[in-house]
Amino acid sequence: MAAIGKLADKRTVEVRVIGDWVEPGSRVLDLGCGRGVLLEYLVQTKKIHAIGVDFDFEKVAACVKRGLTAYQGDLEVFLRGFPDGHFDRVIFSRTLEELAHPAAVINEALRVGRCVTVGFVNHAYWRNRIAAFFHGRKPRNEVYTAAWSEARPTNPLSVADFESFCIQSGLRIRRRALLRGDWKRDCRLLPNLFAGYAVYEIGR
Repeated sequence: MAAIGKLADKRTVEVRVIGDWVEPGSRVLDLGCGRGVLLEYLVQTKKIHAIGVDFDFEKVAACVKRGLTAYQGDLEVFLRGFPDGHFDRVIFSRTLEELAHPAAVINEALRVGRCVTVGFVNHAYWRNRIAAFFHGRKPRNEVYTAAWSEARPTNPLSVADFESFCIQSGLRIRRRALLRGDWKRDCRLLPNLFAGYAVYEIGR
């Protein structure tokens, strides 16, 4: 029960961090929307025009039960159906790690959205490094809470990975929020080592 409580607390922090950057009344597309917790919060607090997309039909059904507009399907294919600049913001909240072609999806998201918000767990967090080095096993700690058999993501990334990708791709990091392993305190020192969770707003 304690672990569930911690996960819920982290989700609340994540939602608030991303929510702070969303303009009231804006058009928002949430790719990998899950059960719609973030979108519901944004609709209630920012009165946004929201659309969610997820691979998982059960999660999409949960969104619909919340009164949200959501679709099941491939994210990259879904994006191709929209004209340039259709959305004010496209959100990837712990979604990039699950994509087969994240660079292509980000580029397409930047075509249809004026900006893109990306949130992910930092794979290079120091406890992850120690666990891998000393135990030779998948890390399990406050950042990666699940056993390997129940775990996601499939393609983890780090703060350094993402910032290097942005530089190489010519993308501008407009702002970022880096949180310690507890997802509450700001991480101001060596974020690739000490940040547990990272949120970026990027654009052309």
